[in-house]
Amino acid sequence: PFTYCTLYTRLCITSCNKPTLHLALGQGVRRLHVSAAFNAKAKVSMSRFEPSNYVSYEKLNENVNIVRKRLNRPLTLSEKIVYGHLDDPVGQDIARGHTYLRLRPDRVAMQDATAQMAMLQFISSGLPRVAVPSTIHCDHLIEAQIGGAKDLARAKDINAEVYNFLASAGAKYGVGFWKPGSGIIHQIILENYAYPGVLLIGTDSHTPNGGGLGSICIGVGGADAVDVMAGIPWELKCPKVIGVKLTGKLSGWTSPKDVILKVAGILTVKGGTGAIVEYHGPGVDSISCTGMATICNMGAEIGATTSVFPYNHRMKTYLEKTGRGDIAALADDYADLLVPDPGCEYDSIVEINLDELKPHINGPFTPDLAHPMADIGATAAKNGWPLEVKVGLIGSCTNSSYEDMGRSASVAKQALDKGLKCKAAFTITPGSEQIRATIERDGYSKILGDVGGMVLANACGPCIGQWDRRDVKKGEKNTIVTSYNRNFTARNDANPATHAFVASPEIVTALAIAGTLDFNPEVDYLTAANGEKFKLEPPSADELPKLDFDPGQDTYQHPPAEGGSKLRVDVSPTSTRLQLLEPFDKWAGGDLEDLQVLIKVKGKCTTDHISAAGPWLKFRGHLDNISNNMLIGAVNIENDGINKIKNQLTGEYGGVPDVARHYKANGLSWVVVGDDNYGEGSSREHAALEPRHLGGRCIIVKSFARIHETNLKKQGMLPLTFQIPADYDKIRPDDKISIKGLANFTPGKPLSAVVKHSDGSKDDFQLNHTFNETQIEWFQAGSALNRMKELQ
Repeated sequence: PFTYCTLYTRLCITSCNKPTLHLALGQGVRRLHVSAAFNAKAKVSMSRFEPSNYVSYEKLNENVNIVRKRLNRPLTLSEKIVYGHLDDPVGQDIARGHTYLRLRPDRVAMQDATAQMAMLQFISSGLPRVAVPSTIHCDHLIEAQIGGAKDLARAKDINAEVYNFLASAGAKYGVGFWKPGSGIIHQIILENYAYPGVLLIGTDSHTPNGGGLGSICIGVGGADAVDVMAGIPWELKCPKVIGVKLTGKLSGWTSPKDVILKVAGILTVKGGTGAIVEYHGPGVDSISCTGMATICNMGAEIGATTSVFPYNHRMKTYLEKTGRGDIAALADDYADLLVPDPGCEYDSIVEINLDELKPHINGPFTPDLAHPMADIGATAAKNGWPLEVKVGLIGSCTNSSYEDMGRSASVAKQALDKGLKCKAAFTITPGSEQIRATIERDGYSKILGDVGGMVLANACGPCIGQWDRRDVKKGEKNTIVTSYNRNFTARNDANPATHAFVASPEIVTALAIAGTLDFNPEVDYLTAANGEKFKLEPPSADELPKLDFDPGQDTYQHPPAEGGSKLRVDVSPTSTRLQLLEPFDKWAGGDLEDLQVLIKVKGKCTTDHISAAGPWLKFRGHLDNISNNMLIGAVNIENDGINKIKNQLTGEYGGVPDVARHYKANGLSWVVVGDDNYGEGSSREHAALEPRHLGGRCIIVKSFARIHETNLKKQGMLPLTFQIPADYDKIRPDDKISIKGLANFTPGKPLSAVVKHSDGSKDDFQLNHTFNETQIEWFQAGSALNRMKELQ
């Protein structure tokens, strides 16, 4: 029989054919009745937490058609979603890699460490309520120590002031609040908020995790989030698109993690800068939805703007299993919108045959140092890396899905059946309360515990340095293996001698059982308790639970429906954790004269080096206190020292923030000089706020990571790059640098530098920038927030 559901499906297929639509709807009363049914079907909520905010594929499709006609060419999936969210699809200048786009994201997500500064900035804006759906997720402030429940209870006590601030600010300004214990922001987004075609920005570099569900999810600084929450179009440099064509099929010990470990080895930590990585090809269908999320999540390690997969049946199944079957049905109706156009072109293409891909392990000290498992033993021996695995850590936002936990449990069960337990310490971090409850119900937690594992809180924990590690002393050389995404020096445990390697959860589990880095589970044997030699079978596990997910405890706080205008958000003036913001000073109108070189940084300088995490996370809401960690991890080229620079006013050596404060107190502005890909890593805008707060005016480097460069612009800093990279070598640690040409500061026109050396000689060179007209206004106003207030 011809039902309204049949009619709806037929209408979607022929919606661009107006006579057919009119004929199908009929006339008079029947037409009105069918039209109402059509509209009811078309209105699908973005999430169960925001029933009055709807998925708008119709608007997305309309914008895509406008842009496709303008450009007169097929579009990649990335382009469809990004250009489909243009503020002005008719007039926007579009050139991949060149123009700045003005976009209207659908929603904002913030983790608790970055949300503090984002909400403090939003409060400073004077606006009464956020303009788009927004959420705060408490995942960064829970330290791993003795186990999930006790660690969570301790965190709630220690961080009560911050949690209360975020909860009350969320209630007042209309932001949903996920309480501590809810889980990691990216897993919560995947389970509840990401869907094919959505444009989401998040104040965390691993926001691209949502690309596993066909979303464009981009990591940003808090000031960018404030723009979107304020209803201001958000700027993004039009990304290039790197295509990764997957053929073949995953099997055996090879996992989705190995895809991105391989890609990281090919593209390196800066190979994706300025680009979206778009996966496509027949191999995509062999990867689960959460596996695709793993790949997109770790795309942050190659500097990519984000990563994305095309909509397919694996995403549909995940949406249905997480209670969003209505979105899946609507996505089916718009399926052509949610995949790349036939014949679309990529700026470059990487091809990977999944039939030939082998398990990988990357590290140490950088996530792009890729090794096949078959080679790691010999490579480690050659380089003097410790072979004994001290700790294996699985979970994190990258690999904590039901499938990940199941595959790890599959490996652990084989060991238990042979009477073995882990030789290394072993930790398990569930990605969300829902995952924790479900793996506990289905027995995975017991298996992983029985093999020697300790289940940690549903939080970031050791992945971001929230780990009270006590099994080795600081400075003691050792090896750990994790299923995390990032393995910079000292990131996990604050020990620069820890060699951290990144692999899939199942490989980490196998290495924790074997206790040695040179164990390859594809070919090597273990010895059972009875002396028998045996080989681990490749892991197998269900992609999703056969039963529905167990949601666990309810950990979500809805903002009041009636609004929060009568609510108060208090910040104590004596607090050491929170501090209301004061506006930065405006540009004085002239060139920047005689800026003292604070530090000339040698080699890799990530946002971990510029603004360390770990124990410093507790000060993320207090700009002055957290500024005491500014650049304390950077290597000074003068002496290869860390946090040891010469104070040019006193002649004495001191810590970087201490010297910066002394310069500021004496009216001396300063500049930092750095190397390639400066600001790689986390989205933390504190790495830009701190230099501005302590008197910095300019950062001059060979090249920047995308998020950090934008964050610096937002805070009124000048991020500049050497036109000739070799000019880096001309600068000496005691130089003074003047930045010329600011009176005529315009897009595309280089600035110049005059460098005065202490021996009386000088050097001149050109400095490039990527400022557009709007961003120049930020600089002139002193910050993007200052400019926002000027325009109110």
